[in-house]
Amino acid sequence: MYNDIKKLRFVLEKIDDVFSFKDEFGSVEKLLNSKLGYDATLMCIVQIGETLKKKFSSNFYEKYENLLPINQSYWTRNYIAHDYEGINKLIIEGIVREHLPKLKTTIETILSELENSKK
Repeated sequence: MYNDIKKLRFVLEKIDDVFSFKDEFGSVEKLLNSKLGYDATLMCIVQIGETLKKKFSSNFYEKYENLLPINQSYWTRNYIAHDYEGINKLIIEGIVREHLPKLKTTIETILSELENSKK
């Protein structure tokens, strides 16, 4: 369970990194129009997808897989990693605006549950 908590914290860190980048650039549009901001954001999304798909215990997946967008995140990771030049910025913008905030809330809820069950 400790490893699962550690991995959830890592995913939260990557989500918070994207939000921090957005704050530094002033908006999602400015973030994604900057090569530095765009590349950094995509790398965080790749890390999120990779971690959600392959890094947790089987018990974790049995309990939480229906709450998390595991397959969608991994599909997005593959899309970015294998078709970098063909990425649609509108899709990335939607992820940053809509999906990452929801994912953050879900992960915080799961993390709280796991940490409380440890006590």
